[in-house]
Amino acid sequence: MAFLPTSRAEMLEQGFEQVDFIYVSGDAYVDHPSFGTAIITRTLQAFGYSCAILAQPDWHKDDEFTQFGEPRLGFLVSSGNIDSMVNHYSVNKRRRDKDSYSDDGVMGKRPDRAVIVYTQILKRLFPHKPVLIGGIEASLRRLAHYDYWDDKVRRSILIDSQADLLMYGMGENTIIEVADALNSGLAAKDICFIRGTCWKTKDIQYVSDALILPSFEEIASDVYAYAKSFKIQHENIDAIAAQVLIEPYDGWYVVQNQPPLPLTQEEMDFTYSLPYERTFHPKYHYIPAIEEVQFSIVSNRGCFGSCSFCAITHHQGRVISTRSKESIVQEAKTITEMPNFKGYIHDVGGPTANFSRTACDKQKQFGACKKKECLFPKPCGNMSVDHSRYVEILRAVRALPKIKKVFIRSGIRYDYLMYDEDDTFFNELIQHHISGQLKVAPEHISAKVLDKMGKPRKELYLKFVQRYEEKNRQFQKNQFLVPYLMSSHPGSDLEAAIELACYLKKIHYIPKQVQDFYPTPGTLSTAMYYTGMDPRTMKKVYVAKTYEEKAMQRALMQFTYPQNYHLVEKALRQAGREDLIGFQPKCLIKPQNQNQNQNRRHQAKSRFKRKQFKR
Repeated sequence: MAFLPTSRAEMLEQGFEQVDFIYVSGDAYVDHPSFGTAIITRTLQAFGYSCAILAQPDWHKDDEFTQFGEPRLGFLVSSGNIDSMVNHYSVNKRRRDKDSYSDDGVMGKRPDRAVIVYTQILKRLFPHKPVLIGGIEASLRRLAHYDYWDDKVRRSILIDSQADLLMYGMGENTIIEVADALNSGLAAKDICFIRGTCWKTKDIQYVSDALILPSFEEIASDVYAYAKSFKIQHENIDAIAAQVLIEPYDGWYVVQNQPPLPLTQEEMDFTYSLPYERTFHPKYHYIPAIEEVQFSIVSNRGCFGSCSFCAITHHQGRVISTRSKESIVQEAKTITEMPNFKGYIHDVGGPTANFSRTACDKQKQFGACKKKECLFPKPCGNMSVDHSRYVEILRAVRALPKIKKVFIRSGIRYDYLMYDEDDTFFNELIQHHISGQLKVAPEHISAKVLDKMGKPRKELYLKFVQRYEEKNRQFQKNQFLVPYLMSSHPGSDLEAAIELACYLKKIHYIPKQVQDFYPTPGTLSTAMYYTGMDPRTMKKVYVAKTYEEKAMQRALMQFTYPQNYHLVEKALRQAGREDLIGFQPKCLIKPQNQNQNQNRRHQAKSRFKRKQFKR
């Protein structure tokens, strides 16, 4: 099966004078099931709809958008696998110098706010053709949202882009229903009944059983109204339990239909059985984003971990969709036949690798609980902790010929692992599935920060570390543990940051890279960052917002770095923790004068050694 056409010449060569859909993407074209563009277009193709892919068009040139002519049914628009603003800017709002989703990593192949820019161009050039938006950027901006880069509340992207319809969440079933509706002759403005879509209207008298959110004008001017609105949205992300939501604007309403139902195992198997080329289009030299996923296998979707700072809950939902063992093994066999396969499966997992079943059997009938989490603050009594199915899959994949090793690189929830009374998965993880080091995400050590993150307390993490080390000794392995840690998350003040620094000193670990909290659309933590309150309780939350304080919290996590000395000293003095400046074992830094004297002695010794070497 060939790549889908990416130019008019390729379209004609494949026998199409006109295609049903033109998919406009902010990413280069990679035909791999880890890329949304590939999944949606291959799904459409499987149901008999033809597609052309307009990847990273130059938004300054109209002829780039008109090269395929007019599609029969409409345009599909996505920013790509990542929100275009996150793709372009670091947490410090500095322009990144590399785009992993572009040829050779070159930055600048897509505009800021790509969905809005592309859609407005298409509406101008093809005013009578439907333009349908989807993907992560549209999904997480489907209703009014705080925008970190503008530092203000922005309207629904459906309003700002002027699109005809927005599709959110996992979109295979949604796109086919929309395509069938358009193919039947229905106008885009009349497609108001499909799950996983948002649509705009001036009249809501026919919308029943809906919750009306605070208006855009209210939430843009009142942080309390914003928090209240987000809480309602957060409680209505489950396909079964959610109600329709309506957000009023001046003269308009944005209606969010119920989320799409999680894919069944048969539907998941179908999606990943489609004839992907599993690499980037040959017109490119190299797309860096393929590196980690080309030999990886997606085994599940959704996440009931519900970390506050993660948008997966808002995008994929809390109910887990899984593939059959047979489907996963078949994909692994396909990978082993690829010419550049070296014997290593890089990952078998998903948002959380070891979530291989629904959190509880009740979710299948009633959906995820609106006001209760599965793992936080304590594991729900109804939750089933079971790794047996995942173990079966991993065993089957690693038993295949040509496979030397199967790694697990997507996230492992160590708390879920610790709640399992059966050690089989833990044992096999240690023996077979770690490439020298296991990355886990305690994220912090301070209770008040962990509570805002929706993460378990440090005591459980410390028990996990102890068991991990014991099992490495048991199986005679020398494998390290690399903790992911985050600075400046809502709830983290200098006191909490110092507590984390002291813990790092105690375990003799200084992270090489520091993750600073990034307020991206669609997360509970972002709502806390903007409003200064926790939408779950409406109580105030401390938020570090100044560049200086965020820099101090970052520096404390790397307190041994000479370039961080002054920031660490300032943070300690500001927090009244001068007791951590000195020569005692507990101290983070030495007094500055002593530090300078040691540096001078070190420099003098270095000069003496260089002279001796020259002689």
